[in-house]
Amino acid sequence: MFLTFLGAVMVFSSSVISNISSGKSPWSQALTQGKFCLIGLVLCFGASRLKALAYRRCSGVILIIAWGFQLLTMSPLGVNYQGNTGWVNLGIFTMQPAEFMKLAVCLWMPLGVVIAQQRSTDKDHRPYAVPIIMLIICCALVMLGRDMGTDMVILIIGLIALLLGGMPKSWFGIMGAVVAVLAGVLVIQSPNRLARVLSAYTSCDTTQMQGTCYQSIHAKYALASGGFAGVGLGNSREKWNYLPEAHNDFIFAIIGEELGFVGAIVIIIMFVLIGWCLACIALQSKDRYTSIALVSIAVWIVGQAIINIMVVIGLLPVMGVPMPFVSAGGSSLIMCLTAAGVAISMMRQETQIASATNPLNS
Repeated sequence: MFLTFLGAVMVFSSSVISNISSGKSPWSQALTQGKFCLIGLVLCFGASRLKALAYRRCSGVILIIAWGFQLLTMSPLGVNYQGNTGWVNLGIFTMQPAEFMKLAVCLWMPLGVVIAQQRSTDKDHRPYAVPIIMLIICCALVMLGRDMGTDMVILIIGLIALLLGGMPKSWFGIMGAVVAVLAGVLVIQSPNRLARVLSAYTSCDTTQMQGTCYQSIHAKYALASGGFAGVGLGNSREKWNYLPEAHNDFIFAIIGEELGFVGAIVIIIMFVLIGWCLACIALQSKDRYTSIALVSIAVWIVGQAIINIMVVIGLLPVMGVPMPFVSAGGSSLIMCLTAAGVAISMMRQETQIASATNPLNS
């Protein structure tokens, strides 16, 4: 809740200038974010009230639905935004199906690896081929929309689930080599991706300063301007149409500028606490599916936050990965809050938590 509230405040602060300059209400983006927040909170509450067993039983159906939504991006309903065709226009709203795919992977992959672990033997690990193939399908469908950043998050979630599910370590070496080759090919065949990668790890020349490197440089300007305590909420200079996507993928830069090192550290600590809480419950859980599912959700939320921060500070190339709960964007916020509800549902089934939250036991 704290991250969501802070995100709404920072979305307003970082978008107010761009809204006014484009002739919109200064509250436009913040009100939209608030609407998505309310929808997400309703889904979070609903998801938290379902039995954890329901997610295990329905994970296959959820995955198929996610595939269907993702295929819609290739239909006339698909929307192209900044070179990515990862959005679907459903009339009353536009959604990014890849965000739903993340949740589907978090729910199905644990079941897939648990079944594979039960069926495999010391000499026969072929059952793991099923979850691997399913993960490949998920990644391939997302990659059809040319969203390599989201694809990387989904791949990491799946690989961690396979690792926890006991897949042979030798298989990871083979998969790692294949992924590295495919990633290299995807980067090389796209001039835009190649330019972003090169600009992240090489010095920018004068031409790149106004092109490929522009966004990353201004993100660093914002962080450097913030100092220890920041320039003050609402006083960012980079949000005056200098930093593109200031309210979205690069909102962490505005947080660092307006709230300083203190604000940035608070954000990082909140994500660390989310990961730590989910990991602790996962370690204590006696149910293998629940344990891996909770870790998968933690990897999604915390891993995506780490990627976002690394992009902002220049350790990774720009790849369009939003900060969970904080960045503007309906699909991301709604799915993150829904995932939080799923995690709450799974945690409530654990004996030690159920007894602690039941007033009749006190």
